[in-house]
Amino acid sequence: MRHGAKRQVCPRCGFILYRNPIVGVAVLLTRGDRVLLSRRARGEYRGLWDVPGGYVEWGEDVRDAARRELREETGLSVDIGPVFNVYSNFHNPESLTVGVWFRGTITSGTLHPGDDVEALDYFPFTALPPLAFANDRLVLEELREEMGNKNSDEAFK
Repeated sequence: MRHGAKRQVCPRCGFILYRNPIVGVAVLLTRGDRVLLSRRARGEYRGLWDVPGGYVEWGEDVRDAARRELREETGLSVDIGPVFNVYSNFHNPESLTVGVWFRGTITSGTLHPGDDVEALDYFPFTALPPLAFANDRLVLEELREEMGNKNSDEAFK
């Protein structure tokens, strides 16, 4: 037991191997009351939908990673806005992640699926397709509520 948890420790030098989560990023793009989603083309979650994004590479800034991943998956260039939310993801016990969802604004490009994507489409918040990840559903519900509240607030001005 080291630092409050069971960890692998080298008996010779005392080096402690820390197992840390991988950082993922996703970008929320909306068009009216719709949100852009991508259908996964590979892996265990193939055929299910998610918010476009991917992993932060070693030495890469999270906002740069969000821009790069969105461009690779959708063909779109974006301005990365504020962080919308951050969640720990536990859907794969072998590879835990921390997800950072950003707001984004399209600046250029043509929407087309990248290598890891079968399809792209804008969906209304009230009719989302089968999602790959529970935290995407949570984030989309929060975004829908925020957008609904903003629209309600504007109606009273």
